[in-house]
Amino acid sequence: MADRTPVALAADALSEGGSPLLTYYDEATGERVELTAPELGRWAARSASLLRDGCGLGPGSRVAVLLPPHWRTAAVLIGAWSVGMAVSFRPRATAGLPVLEPGGDRPYDAVFVTPERLDDWLEDVPEGVHRYLVGTGPGPLADVPVGWLDWSSEVLRHTDTPPDYTAVRPWDPASPDGTSYGAWRRLATEIAEQLDLRAGDRLLVDAAEHEQPLKWLLAPLAAGASVVICANLAPARRDARIAAEQPTRVL
Repeated sequence: MADRTPVALAADALSEGGSPLLTYYDEATGERVELTAPELGRWAARSASLLRDGCGLGPGSRVAVLLPPHWRTAAVLIGAWSVGMAVSFRPRATAGLPVLEPGGDRPYDAVFVTPERLDDWLEDVPEGVHRYLVGTGPGPLADVPVGWLDWSSEVLRHTDTPPDYTAVRPWDPASPDGTSYGAWRRLATEIAEQLDLRAGDRLLVDAAEHEQPLKWLLAPLAAGASVVICANLAPARRDARIAAEQPTRVL
């Protein structure tokens, strides 16, 4: 339907059981995580609860997610979307991170960043902003700076009861620049069509080449496809990874 939002697409996808919805593989470490729809849904629900109940945030709150393609990134994004937050995927384009969006007059209410990108944020996030480090390896982080929290530890303190996915409306702002949830849904559908993604497809994504969640997360959700995220995918290993994962589409 034309009025479907990314939240509704996620809710549909997360209601399906059985085969993996999202697979994450790191060529550098050999880590492989495979999540069914209900498993990803529980992580997303905990993320929503962390933002809503732990941070006191809700519809219209501004969230910056400076994270690479990863199963934890999917959980953070779906969690933020499910409670109607305005999410910025890449709040900076060059060195020197602005706390405000261009033309904005409010700081972010929450920030999610990897330890590798922490230096961009360490001195630039004002007091009162909820700050989370999201590791891309297994387990909790061993070293977290003062003023920041480890997402993987904090999220487990919260319930995995699914939020009310129907509460987000197509005209609600999905990003700080005012782009609506309905517009995101249309973009995701267009990208899925450009990629010729269909229900049941398995999309393999090179994480280093495609950080935009519209491509590696929302487009597959819109098409009813599953996704395999490959981090640190060396060109010499690409064919071997494709043979091992057996995708129907490669991005």
